[in-house]
Amino acid sequence: MFEKVWSNMFEGGSLWAGVITGGLAQIQDTVALTSGRMKTEDYAVRSTKNVSTALGTMAGVEFGAVLGSAVLPGVGTVIGSVVGGIIGDRVGTLTGTEAGHMLFGNSKGSETEANRGVLPPSMAADPGEVPSM
Repeated sequence: MFEKVWSNMFEGGSLWAGVITGGLAQIQDTVALTSGRMKTEDYAVRSTKNVSTALGTMAGVEFGAVLGSAVLPGVGTVIGSVVGGIIGDRVGTLTGTEAGHMLFGNSKGSETEANRGVLPPSMAADPGEVPSM
C-alpha cells in the first residue's frame, strides 16, 4: 500500500496540489520580502513552511485517496483525497513552521501579524505606531 502512495506522490493530481499550494504561498512571501513587509529571517522560516506544506498536501492527497478507496471505491477516493489534502496541508504547515524556527533560530514571536497573513497589508501597523481609524 505505501509503495503505491510514494510512487504516485510525484505525479498526477497530488503533485499539482502541492505545487499550487506551496508555489502560491512562496510567491506571496517573495512579494512581501521584496516590498519590505517581511524580514529575511521570517522569509527563511516561511519558505521552509511552504515546502513542507506542499509535501504535506501531496502526501495527504495520496494517503487519503488510498484510504478512501479501501473504504468505498470511487466516492471514497475523492472524499479521501480532499480530507487527506486538508489534513496534510495543516500538518505540513505546523511541521514546516516549527522546523523553520529551529533551523533558522529566530523566535516564534518575530513574525508580525501582517507577515503571517492575519492582517491585510493596508491594516498592518508598525509595533510602536497606534493605528488610526
